[in-house]
Amino acid sequence: MSHKHLPGEERRELTVETVIALAAEQNPSDITTAAIARRMGLTQGALFRHFPNKDAILQAVMEWVAERLMARVEQATAAAPSPLAALEAVFLTHVDFVARHPGVPRMLFGELQRAGESAPKQLARTLVQHYGEHLQRIIATGRQQGELRAEIDPDAAVLLFIGTIQGLVMQSLLAGQLENLRRDAPRVFALYRRAIGSQL
Repeated sequence: MSHKHLPGEERRELTVETVIALAAEQNPSDITTAAIARRMGLTQGALFRHFPNKDAILQAVMEWVAERLMARVEQATAAAPSPLAALEAVFLTHVDFVARHPGVPRMLFGELQRAGESAPKQLARTLVQHYGEHLQRIIATGRQQGELRAEIDPDAAVLLFIGTIQGLVMQSLLAGQLENLRRDAPRVFALYRRAIGSQL
């Protein structure tokens, strides 16, 4: 089936995937609806039958990212045998998600840096908040079970976790070597584990 004759929901999902692919190749703020339509082999008019404007497309992208990333994070957490193992599984799952979709962090950073408020920016902020709350729950359980140090600051532990992933991603993007993400992630997490893990 050609892109010109896809059902509405499939067309919307393909549009989101196209935007993420374009964001891996260029500055996300420079992506135009014309470029999206051209990549999909459509007219802008056909694109606007599914999205009223570019912001609506960006909102759909942020919804796609939030839904898929959080689903993977929750699945990784549920499969882990302990809180510390859950943190490692989430860390590696997040890194793998970015390695598979390199346009995602570029779009997320871009939205969070945009001046003013917008629905996509609010969704990006909400994703970060929900992600942090998920980590807080894992950390709280780990402290209760004695696997994580009782004296650790949970807020600082969450900041360091997210900041470590962001740092890995930024360095890989700057070097143009996203394949290094998966290679470096286990070594970096090992340092994080030593910082928060119980010495028992």
